Amino acid sequence: MKKRKKIPKFKNEKRERDFWSKKDSIDYIDWSKAKGNLDFPNLKPSTKTISLRLPESLLNSLKMIANKRDVPYQSFIKIILNEKVKKERNRTERR
Repeated sequence: MKKRKKIPKFKNEKRERDFWSKKDSIDYIDWSKAKGNLDFPNLKPSTKTISLRLPESLLNSLKMIANKRDVPYQSFIKIILNEKVKKERNRTERR
C-alpha cells in the first residue's frame, strides 16, 4: 500500500486551487475508499431568465391548457419545449 502525502492547510481557496492544479490527488487521497453514487435530491439545474414575446392568443391558450392540467403555465411551457427539443434531437440524430 502506497503511503499518502499529508494534504496541507491552505490560507484561502485560491492557494488550494493553485495547489491542486499542479498536484495529482492520487498522491494524497486513497480513491479506492471513496463512496460513489451520491444523491443530491434538492439539486436543481441552473436556469436562465429570458424574455419571450408571444401572441396574446397563444399565451391565453397555453394558460388555459396548463390550468386544466393543474400546472403553472410557465412550467407547462418548459414541458412542451423540452418534449419538442428531445423529439427534434432524436430526429436529427437519425439522419
